Amino acid sequence: MPLRKSSTPAASSPGPSLAEALAELRQGSAEQRFAAARALRRAPDALPHRAAALAAETEPPVREAIFSALAGINTAASFEAALAYLRSEDSATRSLALDALLLMQAHAAARLADLLRDPDPDVRLLACELGRAIAPDRAAEILAPTIATEPSAAICAAAIDVLSETAGPEVLPAFAACAARFPTEPFLAFSVKIATQRIAARAGS
Repeated sequence: MPLRKSSTPAASSPGPSLAEALAELRQGSAEQRFAAARALRRAPDALPHRAAALAAETEPPVREAIFSALAGINTAASFEAALAYLRSEDSATRSLALDALLLMQAHAAARLADLLRDPDPDVRLLACELGRAIAPDRAAEILAPTIATEPSAAICAAAIDVLSETAGPEVLPAFAACAARFPTEPFLAFSVKIATQRIAARAGS
């Protein structure tokens, strides 16, 4: 489920102080930890405490609130804090991390090329999704070279799927070359066919 932007608290409900929120985030009940994570979403100085709490948190709503807070801070440091969880063994945590990263478009654009060269293929696969959050021309500039060299057909297909929604006809030769690199992967040829049709239809509309 995508992260939701938190609503602004009512003026009559000021919430806990910074010190109280930090204490509750460390050792409060699940309800208190959830409230503390929301209260700290506009406190960049509390980022180390939030990251530490995330490492120990087990309640899904609280984890979602912390990831939402990281996205709300929207700094290079909060991006990196969320990015670490793309390597989580838990699929729900990876999904929350990706949702948070998608909300930090400028940092996603700055880090995408590096992430697509990560030694971990799972990270590269998820990184393709960040192309949806950045400007289409920038996404094409980064993802098109990736499909020329990426050794995984599945990751190429993921990149092609993103480009099919954002890029123009200029990427079609790269699609064809990618399909030719994997002649024994029919799913990739199918992905290229569908992506080519999408781009052609958009260009002709």
